[in-house]
Amino acid sequence: MRTGETGAGMWRDRSFRLFLGADAISQFGTQVTIVALSLVAVLALDASPFEVGLVTAAETAAFLVLGLPAGVWVDRLRRRPILIWSDLLRAAALASVPLAVALDALTLPQLYLVALLMGLGTVFFDVAHMSFLPSLVGRDDLLRGNGVLETMRSTAVLSGPALGGWLVHAVTAPIALLADAVSYLVSALLLGGVRAEEAPAPAAERRSLREEIAEGVRYVVDHPMLRRLAMVGAVTMLSNGVWFVAQPFFLLRTLGVSPGLYGLLLTGAPVGGLIGAALAPRLAARYGTGRAMCGGAVLASAAPLLVPLAAGGWRLALYPLGCLLLGVGGSVYNVNQLSYRQRITPERLLGRMNASMRFLMWGAAPAGGLLGGTLGTWFDAHAILWVAVCGFFLAHLPVLTCRAILRL
Repeated sequence: MRTGETGAGMWRDRSFRLFLGADAISQFGTQVTIVALSLVAVLALDASPFEVGLVTAAETAAFLVLGLPAGVWVDRLRRRPILIWSDLLRAAALASVPLAVALDALTLPQLYLVALLMGLGTVFFDVAHMSFLPSLVGRDDLLRGNGVLETMRSTAVLSGPALGGWLVHAVTAPIALLADAVSYLVSALLLGGVRAEEAPAPAAERRSLREEIAEGVRYVVDHPMLRRLAMVGAVTMLSNGVWFVAQPFFLLRTLGVSPGLYGLLLTGAPVGGLIGAALAPRLAARYGTGRAMCGGAVLASAAPLLVPLAAGGWRLALYPLGCLLLGVGGSVYNVNQLSYRQRITPERLLGRMNASMRFLMWGAAPAGGLLGGTLGTWFDAHAILWVAVCGFFLAHLPVLTCRAILRL
């Protein structure tokens, strides 16, 4: 697709439809894994909160180790093959879990390795995915393209947690991971049909890996708005790491919900994401990108305060309600901040900008998992959840206290 085509043109473009379908299917399967991988540790291997924290940390550790080099390779190479190989790696990693179950050989160290490989594939996929979109839709339609992707992703993942909980209940958590392995294979097949004009950096312009990494990091750190966005993302991911450790223990053990109901309770965030993705381009068109970001940030910082108030009876509804409102605010914020980043960054720096942002943001996630696991040795899940919620509130202050963002 060429720059300047309309939103309708995106839907007429076969490559964009394939790209969209691959992303939706992959994200659908990922939601099954979010439920199933932690439940494998809790239910199948009787893992402690600290061990669940290690699984969470392992899944995001690759962002610390390879996040920055990944940006250089994404700028040097064609991005579509990187997307395909990342999907294949993740499919193979997940498929090893039911195989180990069949051989009665599943262990926590294997889950740690699977989480590490999933993180490795996700690092390269995410950086290449964000950097590939401008080649498909052009920079003039990035906001609409990101909104469509977020809408389809939220639609695809809406029933993912419920399906994950049901599969865990019906066929055990390890077997449920097969659904995600298959989804990554289908995603790779669809991406194989995508065609787009890519312009990797010419070999003559390449410098040392260290120099190119430094250029990408400097671009982010020296840019006042990107620097603030990175701070928001880092504290948010730190809080997410704590949240994901506390969530299964709070719902399954503190509140005593079943695995099937557990999955249903997690659908609040995808529903909110779907609503927020539909609203994001409209809010930006009416109020401006910066004001839309701020509105989303306000909601994303306040809504999680409802979640720890959940209890038995009618108060159980507070959990999905808080997650739904968090999903709305987070989606509005993310669609606008991602489109802003893609729009202002030169093509030759897209991969490194996205990798640097991911490194600074997601690099905090392993610490969040370890923090959540460590807190779990001293406090109950309810207290840990409050720590995560307070983290979400503090995370968005760099954006909410910046007047310049209102002029974007």
